[in-house]
Amino acid sequence: MSSAPKSYIPGTQPALPLASRLASNLGRVPLFFFFTGVFGCMSLAASCLEKDGRWQHNIARRWARLSLRIAGAPVTVIGLDNLVPVAVYTSNHTSFMDTPLVFSSLPFQFRILAKQSLWKWPFIGWHLQRSGQIPVDEESGGGSIAGLNRAIRVLKSGMPLFIFPEGGRTQDGQVQPFMRGPAYISIRARAPLVPIALIGTYELLPIHTHHFRPGPVKLVIGKPIDPSGYTIRQADELTAKLRGEILKLYQDHFEPGDLSPRLAVPQVAELLENRSKVAREDP
Repeated sequence: MSSAPKSYIPGTQPALPLASRLASNLGRVPLFFFFTGVFGCMSLAASCLEKDGRWQHNIARRWARLSLRIAGAPVTVIGLDNLVPVAVYTSNHTSFMDTPLVFSSLPFQFRILAKQSLWKWPFIGWHLQRSGQIPVDEESGGGSIAGLNRAIRVLKSGMPLFIFPEGGRTQDGQVQPFMRGPAYISIRARAPLVPIALIGTYELLPIHTHHFRPGPVKLVIGKPIDPSGYTIRQADELTAKLRGEILKLYQDHFEPGDLSPRLAVPQVAELLENRSKVAREDP
């Protein structure tokens, strides 16, 4: 009698069987890229006919849902009652498949704050540009602040934001130090931070592989965090709270076979490792 799958740590995944690799390389991956191109072209066409991005967002949602089906990843969403109309939504970032999971699960239009290098990708970059997403130049202090201020204006106009606070995909599956950007935006715009845990996407497509490993994925939405008691000088404290809430959501909802969560309390040294160069001044 086989035993239940155990949670594992990064680097200990079993080798993918030959049949599964062939199914991924000859079936799932080509289909994924084909439909990414098809929906990317549809998004470009829609951008010529509208200005608010609604059609493009609906196209992105359809692409996301189909991508997850192609990858063999059934989706579970928990905590929809924690959604609020205007907020800064944030999550851990472990895989390229995080983006399809987010687009397929959140039932409203939003804007993404992402690193500027993504705008250079064919189809995906074109969609980001034409649909009004917000680039942040992490290598330029002035460019980073300009991107954050643009995000604040978008948020104040009534459009929700989505941000990966780690700034990029984790190399090993562990939750990395968070940037201060989401906390800065939340405090300046007086909009709540909503923590989200993405579970199963690292197992589905880790950063160092091109093979899909079919399996369930989960998006868990936590309770909004009110920034009204924080000033810009307390952005690190709010960042630590946000990171802790996301880790707790992961801990509470991961199952055998999922990546073992990192449960350590953030250290002061991690909080000082801020890759987002934000001016430390009160609003």
